[in-house]
Amino acid sequence: MEKDLLELQTLIDVHFEQRKKEEEELIGLKSRIESRRAERAEQQRVRAEKERDRQTRIAEERQRKEEEEAKKRAEDEAKKKKVLSNMGAHFGGFLAKVEQRRGKKQTAREIKKKTLSERKQPLAIDDLREDALRKRAGEMWECIYQLESEKFDLWEKMKSQKYEITVLLNRIQHAQKFKKGHGKGKVGGRWK
Repeated sequence: MEKDLLELQTLIDVHFEQRKKEEEELIGLKSRIESRRAERAEQQRVRAEKERDRQTRIAEERQRKEEEEAKKRAEDEAKKKKVLSNMGAHFGGFLAKVEQRRGKKQTAREIKKKTLSERKQPLAIDDLREDALRKRAGEMWECIYQLESEKFDLWEKMKSQKYEITVLLNRIQHAQKFKKGHGKGKVGGRWK
């Protein structure tokens, strides 16, 4: 009986030790779950914040581009009105004919120079303080950034168009290999 009692006591001790280990594992598991939840919540918060920032940047960029386009359109309209009024006041048709002749014969270099002279803005930084210079440098950087992004977009568009042209030319060449009648209504290939 003492033997059974001793055996039962050891079994009870083993059971309580095992239960204690399981409770410790459960507590550790719960703490890991809570830490993972906290990490996940933090990651989601950071992602949402980044997405919000990105959306606001996109909206600001779009608004800035629209404002610049409106400003450019207004400047173009003012230039056109000024040119038309000058042409009407002075030689009229003679200047228009000279401008048309010169416009047709302009080389790519002259067109580039004309475009750059229209886009170029005077610096006028002699009387600016440091903070104003920093602001001006930031504006210039934004302008360069926009031009570079437009250049990249146009370059990518050009590459995709070249690829499409190549694919279409290959299709045309492939289709012409099987064409025998050249417009006589015959069907090429294995159907005759």
